[in-house]
Amino acid sequence: MAGKCIYTNIMFDNGFKELGMFRKLAAELLGTFWLVFGGCGSAILAATFPELGIGFAGVALAFGLTVVTMAYAVGHISGGHFNPAVTLGLCAGGRFPVKEVVPYILVQVIGGIGAAAVLYVIASGHAGFDATASGFASNGYGEHSPNGYSLQSAIVIELVLTAFFLIVIHGATDKRAPVGFAPLAIGLALTLIHLISIPVTNTSVNPARSTAVALFQGTWALQQLWVFWLVPLMGGILGGLIYRFLLQKNDK
Repeated sequence: MAGKCIYTNIMFDNGFKELGMFRKLAAELLGTFWLVFGGCGSAILAATFPELGIGFAGVALAFGLTVVTMAYAVGHISGGHFNPAVTLGLCAGGRFPVKEVVPYILVQVIGGIGAAAVLYVIASGHAGFDATASGFASNGYGEHSPNGYSLQSAIVIELVLTAFFLIVIHGATDKRAPVGFAPLAIGLALTLIHLISIPVTNTSVNPARSTAVALFQGTWALQQLWVFWLVPLMGGILGGLIYRFLLQKNDK
């Protein structure tokens, strides 16, 4: 009888763990959907509207607002990553388990693609819309950089900004930091990142965001996508390691 009770308890424990992981993944999927829908949506649907265009500053703010709103909405469930570079960077910083990295990244990419698909349907309702010709808010370098910046420029800016983004995230969520303000600091950091780098690469620092729209652009964005996976992931790891070994206070 005792053995049966122990077995039953194990079943319940495993069930709760599976349910908890499902909720985390659902939160990451929804959060990444909102980031791509809000951020890329502002660029695709609103930034170039003839009379009321919000401009690149508006797009930068839109990306920041997506992170702030969803971090408050679901950050307490999944941690509010919404970005493979953030997930890998938090893992490098000792804040996130290795075994959950791949599931998080998979649902982030799925959520981003779902948002891009919805944006494609909406944008297709406008006469003359062409995802390939317009670029569909894709990231690029060289002739596909908004201001013609080179591959070297793209690599440097994406590496530096992603690293600093992870430093901000680690610092804002440190137990010594003021409680409750982390989403604001992180959202403002992402806004600043976009203000700096939209002219250079149209701002990635997020491979899921880059992949989602590149699939619908379909040509040069897919050919250049490797940069916007490799460099942000390297930047995320770098930022996580910098905070972990240079800035984090380890209690003994």
